Amino acid sequence: MPKSLRTPPGDALTNLMLDLFRLNSLLLTAGDRLVTRLGLTSARWQILGAIVNAERPQPVAWLARDLGANRQNVQRIVNDLHSEGLVTLAVNPHHRRAQLVVLTDKGRRAFDAAMALQAPWVNGLAEGLPVKDLQTVHRVVTALRKKLESSDEIEDRA
Repeated sequence: MPKSLRTPPGDALTNLMLDLFRLNSLLLTAGDRLVTRLGLTSARWQILGAIVNAERPQPVAWLARDLGANRQNVQRIVNDLHSEGLVTLAVNPHHRRAQLVVLTDKGRRAFDAAMALQAPWVNGLAEGLPVKDLQTVHRVVTALRKKLESSDEIEDRA
């Protein structure tokens, strides 16, 4: 087996990435369990959150960009949310075909109910973890995300 060409920081980042992959999978599973009785999944909850956090109604492509997700996957979930009356689609004055995704009252209630379940769950999960450590991890993850968003790191190095 060839010896690793990674630097010590590269090895440390690789280990962090592998743990983040595992953590992401566990978070999605936990999120699904948390909101299943509301008729939601982690993915649907995430899309509702993106809609709630947007300053104004956005087309699917913008929601996907904000989430760092694939537009086709977001479109499929928005279609499901629409068929269940959690979102509606509105005319976009800037683009004929890219309709705006708007949260309905039912969608707002579902999102609020999910967040009411999330608060005690996340508080319990955070128990015993120093806030400073969580803030440090957040800064590191944000810095990595921004590096990846600002350039095509993989293509630049290949």
